[in-house]
Amino acid sequence: MAEAMDRAGRASIGAMTAVVLIGALSAIHTMSQFLRTSIGVIAPDLAREIGLSAAGIGLLASSFFMSFAAAQVPLGVAIDRFGPRLVLAASTVIAVVGTVVFATATSPELLVLGRILTGIGCSSFFIAPLTIYSRWFPPERFSMVVGIQLGVSTLGTLAATAPLAFAAAAVGWRTTFLVAAGITALLGVLVFAIARDYPPGVVAPTRHESLAESIRGLAVIARTPSVLRLFAMHFSGYSILVTVLGLWGGPYLAHVYGYDLERRGDLLFVLAIASLLGSLAWGPMDRLFSSYKRPVIAGAIATVLLLVWLTYVGQPSIGALTIWFVAFGVSTAYTPLLTAHGRSLFPPEYVGRGLTLLNLGTMGGVFIVQFATGLVVDLFPAPDGVYPVDAYRAAFAVEAVVLAVSTLIYLKARDPVHERARHAV
Repeated sequence: MAEAMDRAGRASIGAMTAVVLIGALSAIHTMSQFLRTSIGVIAPDLAREIGLSAAGIGLLASSFFMSFAAAQVPLGVAIDRFGPRLVLAASTVIAVVGTVVFATATSPELLVLGRILTGIGCSSFFIAPLTIYSRWFPPERFSMVVGIQLGVSTLGTLAATAPLAFAAAAVGWRTTFLVAAGITALLGVLVFAIARDYPPGVVAPTRHESLAESIRGLAVIARTPSVLRLFAMHFSGYSILVTVLGLWGGPYLAHVYGYDLERRGDLLFVLAIASLLGSLAWGPMDRLFSSYKRPVIAGAIATVLLLVWLTYVGQPSIGALTIWFVAFGVSTAYTPLLTAHGRSLFPPEYVGRGLTLLNLGTMGGVFIVQFATGLVVDLFPAPDGVYPVDAYRAAFAVEAVVLAVSTLIYLKARDPVHERARHAV
């Protein structure tokens, strides 16, 4: 009966209400995308101004994801216990403070502190909206809505390429990040005014779990069949894209091709556009293939092959590299399907904790892969701070191996969409 009432409530949502809700939640997630990938374009400039090595740049970029990942487990408990709307509001305050600290930092330590606070603040900007979507929309529409959010929020990734390069050149990176802090604050107020934990017609549960029950629920999530296989895929799926787009893409173009800030931004903009379009295209693929797993595996295999090719070639022509950026952006954009696959494993009362556990894999993976590739790049000599092409080939090879191993683990994961389609025949 409760499930029937829930579906009835979700079915009664008007189109304009859905558009406004998704628009507001996508807008706040857009700032998270901007902040998490904004190091890549300005990394060479930060290295010169603050005095950072490749390992230091890797730590700076990955510290966002380290704190983001560390926040996931308590975040999941908080979302299921207090509701995603309230958690989003509190997170916004922390994100704004962290961005201001980063923008005013004068030492590597303060830069890292700013990134850590920003990561904690942005930690709810994806999962809290997903929890709201799971209550507002039927399961068969979930991956499509996630694809829309990821596609729209990729505008933040786009802003972290050519527009960030232009703004940094025009007014400086510090002023640019102070403006970003102000925009984040305004969007947080907008989301709090618009978003609701449950749709019209659905009564929120009157009984809430105790804190002890909420924590025990984490054990239930961890024992869910196939959750560890999805955790492995989450570990590498997003980290592969963001390590290129948000970290090493900029230095690679600067050191190997000699491109300036503006040219680096233009080429990374191409990669971000491809990722945006890819997110929108991958979203409905679960219905087309009657499977979550098959299209995810296809995208992962294509990504591994692309990384292997770039590792082998090292310095392709700029035309070939541009084509590679497009293909890489599209092939890595299967996150909506992977997220929907995870959502399908959990009952409604565990969605917040389940998705945050998987997101722990996502952001923990970014932290580890970015930090590890920073150590790898730093193994190579860097006269005048310029790393050779072999340093970047080694970093791309590490990414290829990580994704290949994760894909092998993911192969035997349960696929609820495929199981339902097979039983329906």
